Amino acid sequence: MHPGIAASLAAAALFGAAAPLAKLLLAQVDPWLLAALLYLGSGCGLALWRALRREPPVRLAPGEARWFAGAVLAGGVAGPVLLMLGLARLPASQASLLLNGEAVLTALLAWVVFRENVDRRVGFGMVAIVAGGVVLAWPSAAAGAASGAAALLVLGACLAWAVDNNLTRKVSLADATWIAMVKGLAAGGTNLLLALALGAPWPPGSVAGAAGLLGFFSYGVSLVLFVLGLRSLGTARTGAYFSVAPFFGALLAVLLLGDPLDWRLGAAAALMALGVWLHVTERHEHLHSHEALGHAHEHVHGGDPHHDHAHVPPVPPGTRHSHPHHHEPLLHSHPHYPDAHHRHEH
Repeated sequence: MHPGIAASLAAAALFGAAAPLAKLLLAQVDPWLLAALLYLGSGCGLALWRALRREPPVRLAPGEARWFAGAVLAGGVAGPVLLMLGLARLPASQASLLLNGEAVLTALLAWVVFRENVDRRVGFGMVAIVAGGVVLAWPSAAAGAASGAAALLVLGACLAWAVDNNLTRKVSLADATWIAMVKGLAAGGTNLLLALALGAPWPPGSVAGAAGLLGFFSYGVSLVLFVLGLRSLGTARTGAYFSVAPFFGALLAVLLLGDPLDWRLGAAAALMALGVWLHVTERHEHLHSHEALGHAHEHVHGGDPHHDHAHVPPVPPGTRHSHPHHHEPLLHSHPHYPDAHHRHEH
């Protein structure tokens, strides 16, 4: 499996666990404060990870700071607060399934606003994945339990994260752990101040610790993996794989919380598997040209025509390293995704 696909699916599994587990914490934590604790757990955990590994400082390329600031405000500050406010008024399963809207909105923004290419196979795959979420959500929607202001809050979170996903792609070549750490600390700190200013009571230490741990894995590690997917696959495809997160959430509810296993879960699994298969088996190849480009990101040599530049002293093939490098103009044909080196028009 392509590393970007594996990273995106792993990110979906971790994020999918967030809603049912956060629902348990909402019994003891104010929604706004819980949003803050989740992101602070993400940011602090990744900061500790980077300190232990002695990771070097990161500087964004000129012009990228504004994209990253927008991503932090949309996905880090607004998104989690909207979700927690909606989740406080909805069953966890219904809120989880409404999160399918994130993938649709992410893809629409990527295709319409940011002009990312899409073919019919990818489009059908997205339809199949979203249809799986509709199958799961349909009984709740028919009953009207997920209607009204609470559902709009969750869908508002989906829109915030869709904006976040597309803006984060602009900085996806930067260190993924640094991106997730800064977003967690900035968003968590902002929401913490707002929640305390609004009078939210502080929860017991064990509950706050559980929220931080959940945030580290479901928001922090998940975001790191998602950024790796963005780097390799582009926004729309990464968002499509990530849209199976509600299925992982529903499956966790069955295995951990004792929710009933019925035909809807099986049908949704089949539709989502079909969508993922359509994406995994996609082969996008045509003659394309690369303009001269200079940037810095992690890469390896050997088998990649985009990174065959010389080093003094030499770097062994297969060694992952990062440094500023220059790409000469190139015309060739090979299978590719809309990654950082293939954002050309079609």
